[in-house]
Order: sequence, then C-alpha cells, then structure tokens
Amino acid sequence: MSRIALVDQATAAGPAAEQLTATKSVMGGVPNTAKAMANSPSTLKAYLAMSTALAKGALKAATRERISLAIAEFNDCQYCRSAHVSIAGRVTKLSPTEIDAARRGTSQDPREAAILGLAVDVARQRGHVDEAALLNARTAGVSDEEIVEIIANVVLSTFTNYINEALDVDLDWPAAAPLETSTPR
Repeated sequence: MSRIALVDQATAAGPAAEQLTATKSVMGGVPNTAKAMANSPSTLKAYLAMSTALAKGALKAATRERISLAIAEFNDCQYCRSAHVSIAGRVTKLSPTEIDAARRGTSQDPREAAILGLAVDVARQRGHVDEAALLNARTAGVSDEEIVEIIANVVLSTFTNYINEALDVDLDWPAAAPLETSTPR
C-alpha cells in the first residue's frame, strides 16, 4: 500500500485537479505515480513538462523507452520496471528480446547499445562519466544533442524511480520480476 495518499482525479481540486487532467491528456490515463506526485501539483507539472519536452527531442520513443527500462532495472524500481516492460511492448513495439536487452543496459543494435551503455554509466557514476564514455557514444554516431538528452532521460527516469520506491506507490501495471542478472551497479 502506498506510503502517501494517491490523489483521486474525481475528487481533486485546484492545481492538483488541473495537473491530473493534464496528465490524462498527455498520457491517455492517470497512473498511480502521477496520483502520488499530485500531492505536490508543482512536482507533477515539472514531471509532465520534462517528459513532454523530451518526447519532442532528438531521441526516438523506442530509445527513450530503452533508457527507462535500463534505469528502472539499475535502480531496482518495481513500479517503473513493470510500467516500462508493459509500455515497451505495447507502445514502442520493442520485441521481448530487445526489452530484456535494454533492461540489462544493452541492445542488439550497436548504436542503441552505446546509448544504453552511456545511460547506465551516467546512473552508476552519478554523472561523473569520463571522456571514454562520451567517446564511445560519439564513435557509435551519437550526437552531442543526443548525449545531453540521454543524460536528461536518465534524470527523468531516476526521478520517477525514486518517487515510486520512496513512496512505495501501488502497482497498477502487470508486475515484471527483476532480472536474475540485472544491469550491473
């Protein structure tokens, strides 16, 4: 059971109601993580703004989804792991093999593998990546714009992972078990 009240859209008022309506408009529904964030309408607004802005960036939806999968696994976030396993298959049409690879921080596609390698390195090193990590991504054809967006997507994923884990947000997705051999920490 969540450690914080989940704000119900039907009874919410003021800024919380506005942000939950915005969530439904952007996401097509209101997941429990948004209901938890709605306790601070400013937090939910910030999440929606960053998520919406990054969706219009240089990284494709499938790449952003792969990053979310890798970081959810890295941070051992049950809620985000479950949500993104479900979303990756239904929305971005990643194959089960690619979903599993992304959760491990890699891909069959060398460019995507380099992106995920950098994403996991950013998380593992808490941003203190070395020049070799950036060179590896650039060698795989990743642009500076994409490198900045990779870092931003790691931050966004970590933000939601921390919200969901700290508040033990009730799972409203089919549960996805952790990998036996997960993304190395």
